[in-house]
Amino acid sequence: MKIRFALATSVCAVTLALGGCASKPTNAQIGTGVGAVVGGVAGNAVLGGTLGTVGGAAAGALIGNELGKDRDQSKPRR
Repeated sequence: MKIRFALATSVCAVTLALGGCASKPTNAQIGTGVGAVVGGVAGNAVLGGTLGTVGGAAAGALIGNELGKDRDQSKPRR
């Protein structure tokens, strides 16, 4: 039963990941992803543990999103 659950979860995750690639991401989306990864690593290094990792990822995602939005707004439209 565990194998079937793991397989179903993996299939759903891959389907969602590929669906997210359907269009070109904005700078805000890229900034959110990169910020979450960098923030999670930094939070784990500074505070350690799960709380530091999750808190750092949340803060990094927020900052990355705001920086990405700023770049999107300053970029000329085509």
